[in-house]
Amino acid sequence: MRIGIFAALALAALPLEAHAQGVLAPADQAAPRQSPLIMPPSATPTQPMPMVPAGQVALELGARFSKDAPPITSGLTWRIYAAKPEANGQHRLLREEKSPSPTVVLPTGVYIVHVGFGLATAAKPVTLRSETVREMFDLPAGGLRLEGRVGDVRIPAGQISFDVYRGSQFEPGDRRPIADRVLTGDVVIVPDGTYYIVSNYGDANSVVRSDIRVQAGKLTDITVTHRAAAVTLKLVASRGGEALANTAWSVLTPGGDVIKESIGAFPRFILAEGEYRAIARNEGRVYEHEFKVITGVDGDVEVLAR
Repeated sequence: MRIGIFAALALAALPLEAHAQGVLAPADQAAPRQSPLIMPPSATPTQPMPMVPAGQVALELGARFSKDAPPITSGLTWRIYAAKPEANGQHRLLREEKSPSPTVVLPTGVYIVHVGFGLATAAKPVTLRSETVREMFDLPAGGLRLEGRVGDVRIPAGQISFDVYRGSQFEPGDRRPIADRVLTGDVVIVPDGTYYIVSNYGDANSVVRSDIRVQAGKLTDITVTHRAAAVTLKLVASRGGEALANTAWSVLTPGGDVIKESIGAFPRFILAEGEYRAIARNEGRVYEHEFKVITGVDGDVEVLAR
């Protein structure tokens, strides 16, 4: 889910398109590192100053992270709307620009200018009269880049994903993620503030929740540490024997809660550190085996068909 919102005006009727998308984590499980958020130059060529016909005005636009920051050089989307809503209550989209610093020529009048940068947005009314108007928007936004590790080993990108939520995990209420299924190395641009990350390693129960702080103009690198391991289950007639096909599996906690179910000879699960019970069903018979998962120790769990 990627949601664009107004940061400067409460214009609910303005037709905006969407702009983009366990266990509690001790402080050392989500280590933040911050560096300047450096935007590469835009691939869009700089446009020459357009001709301004009589009765029209040039509007020069730009955005920055803060008053003391240089202009943002790429990644911006500009939308200019009519200030007066139509009969359906929506504001008509007049222009859209991808250049970081476009110059737009419009008839004199009042407009609503909206700028989006990832999930950070700003909007304000602009009046065009007789001379060139220059508007610089402040977008207090930062970048968020995520990765996961087990011990000192980096989790492969395809095995882990992240959901990003506004606020702290300890705040009440049922919220939806502002960005979901974020992959390792992706940079998510968000307004500065507090967020919490839900890190999903595999698709079982290795889930870590971490509160983080994003600052304007900064790229925050977050490394989430999981205490988990990958285990492969096998139903065998004897130790080291061939795995029996057509086996239905259930992995349970010691209290009997089902963590994962699967059918096959070699199901592979990523499980949080702890104790478990494997139940194998094959040809009308049921077999059980208790096992322990130790962080970073991947391996096979054999269940004897006896």
